[in-house]
Amino acid sequence: MESSRAVTVRVPGSKSVTARALFVAALANGTSRLIAPLESADTVAFANGLAALGFGFERTPEGWDVTGDPAGPSTEAATVWCHDAGTAARFLPALASLGTGRFVVDASAQMRARPMGPLLRALRALDVQVHAAAGDRLPLRIDADRVAGGAVQVDAGTSSQFLSALCLMGPGTRNGLTIEVLDEVSVPYVELTLAMMREFGAHATREGSRITIAPGGYEAREYVVEPDASTASYFFAAAAVTGNTVTALGLGRGTRQGDLRFATEVLPAMGCEVRVEDDRTTVTGPARLRSPGEVVMRDISDTMMTLAAIAPFADDPVRITDIGNCRVKESDRIEAMATALGACGISTDTGPDWLEINPGRPHPALIQTRADHRIAMSMSVLGLRTPGVRFDDPDCVRKTFPDFHQEFGHLQATWRRG
Repeated sequence: MESSRAVTVRVPGSKSVTARALFVAALANGTSRLIAPLESADTVAFANGLAALGFGFERTPEGWDVTGDPAGPSTEAATVWCHDAGTAARFLPALASLGTGRFVVDASAQMRARPMGPLLRALRALDVQVHAAAGDRLPLRIDADRVAGGAVQVDAGTSSQFLSALCLMGPGTRNGLTIEVLDEVSVPYVELTLAMMREFGAHATREGSRITIAPGGYEAREYVVEPDASTASYFFAAAAVTGNTVTALGLGRGTRQGDLRFATEVLPAMGCEVRVEDDRTTVTGPARLRSPGEVVMRDISDTMMTLAAIAPFADDPVRITDIGNCRVKESDRIEAMATALGACGISTDTGPDWLEINPGRPHPALIQTRADHRIAMSMSVLGLRTPGVRFDDPDCVRKTFPDFHQEFGHLQATWRRG
């Protein structure tokens, strides 16, 4: 293994933070400016959805300006197209419900196949008239007449986005919301939602499984979107498998993004040296990766594929557990990663909510991305040690990181130059 060479990277803005900031800014009492938002297929779909609902949206050299209205959507009829964006498809129906009129929400075939039921059942319990395709899936029509609010239950065991959508709409209801959470995955994303709501002036508290949100809308403000911790995982993993050093700027001790735990908890267990400072995180890879054994990734499942991609280089099998929700993401990610690794000659075992990867020497192959950005990005990390890995749809990374291949190629070229 070559000696460690240090590279500093600045990954794009967080998709999760950008989407939440767009939602709360839309219900704020003025114009908010989002600085350094992520501009990708998913976030542009969300922003276009806001514009379709009658909210003001403008790109400026300084950032994205959103002119909100605490009363909700100003138009009485709109069709919102979410493309492949799960966050937009889960959040925008909740936002549209706060208006008065008829709103249609639809998306790509990939998104039509993903679950929506828990959110739609919760909206109906709040007397929102929602008409959906068979199986409570997209497309759907909302006959909105404001939302009074009150008590509601939600099962967020499949996706935390159902719960976050309800929380975000809470300040826009007449009486606020009391949400009883029946089950929950990806808890850090919900904590991120509540923290951002408070930063925009909302009153939201949580005690155990109960979340209480007061009415009153949000306060417009200037808001800096921090880099995406999920995206940073690919660069941290790159350091891990090459024995080099990567520093990601803008992600430090104060981040609320749970996926930084991939760097702070998973990689140290594999022998990496990790240093977290106020405004950056640095990872240095070891001479040989250790297996962390079994890793429970229920709360950071978006980095499951990153771990799976570097697992073949560990000294023993790696077992990733409690990731059943990964089967209903952009693709069945457990099966997708098992197939991708198998194409490269790596043996795996799978179960309903787990994936085990055996160590081995990968060989180059054409990877089927299944139009899933995270499959392409994670297997690119494996490609650092396996020249010749190719993708059937490399452009699927536009969903969250349009320049990923160029940036990753630059990282690799920098290390080659020494």
